[in-house]
Amino acid sequence: MSKRTSYLLGILLTIIFGTILYYFFCCKPCLEAANKEAEGENIVAEPEAKAVTKNAFSAIDSKSSLKFDASDNFNFKGSAFSVLEPVSKGLKSEIESLSTYIKDNPGKNIDITGYYKSEENNTSAFPNLGLARANAVKNYFVSHGMSSKVINTYGKLDNGLVPDTSNRYYGPLSYNIKTIDANNTSESDRLKALHDAIITNPLVLYFDTASASINLNAEQRDKVARILRFIDKADKASIKTIGHSDNSGNKDTNIRLALDRAEFAKNYLVRNGILSSKINSFSKGSSEPIADNNTEEGKAKNRRVVVTLN
Repeated sequence: MSKRTSYLLGILLTIIFGTILYYFFCCKPCLEAANKEAEGENIVAEPEAKAVTKNAFSAIDSKSSLKFDASDNFNFKGSAFSVLEPVSKGLKSEIESLSTYIKDNPGKNIDITGYYKSEENNTSAFPNLGLARANAVKNYFVSHGMSSKVINTYGKLDNGLVPDTSNRYYGPLSYNIKTIDANNTSESDRLKALHDAIITNPLVLYFDTASASINLNAEQRDKVARILRFIDKADKASIKTIGHSDNSGNKDTNIRLALDRAEFAKNYLVRNGILSSKINSFSKGSSEPIADNNTEEGKAKNRRVVVTLN
């Protein structure tokens, strides 16, 4: 073999050997890293668990800065508006202290705002689940000596609420104590306008012949909220449910049937947090039709309950 051939062969072997070393020490690690990165892109990351929302009870007088605090609050199951029992001793104690404070300081009112999520199912008679929850807490306050006249209830959407794994919401509420000027007559003016609106345009519920449930539309829910607001604020105010029937049966049967419907409507309102003592039921039977009983459409309109003020 000539020197020239040996020289060229040496160069060739050097190039081959160098290429092999370059692949193993440079290219291969890069390719492996790229493959791992590509594989990582196909891995779906587990969603980060959100912390459960736990709002403690806190009511602050916006004028005096006096504060009522408890480590617990009123709790609710998802899509429900009944307060979960038991209520803690610490919360009971603060509610009693707050009730005494409100009673001893005329002009003090408390706002209760209930919160809900859009994914919750509102089965209450109120426009939203938050207002239904606020009303349930209002009833608890009333049962502990506070007058409903000094309590205002509101409902508000809050999709940031996070329930626990059992779908329990901890304290989906907020509270604020405020002072009303004794010379402010706006509330009495609003109550008069509210009374007139309810009397002029009462809540009317229609019943099929085999009806065993009540499903309210948005307008009817608003009427329930307005009726409840009035009886909460007006002295000695109460509700009456008046049952009506078509003329299919005899007089006595129709009176009894219409009264059953009136009682059914009353019980529905009671289940939604309106005190039974505030509701009276009556029957008009078939004596006051609003449509022609000779047609099925007319009979359907006559099978109704009118919910209005006494």
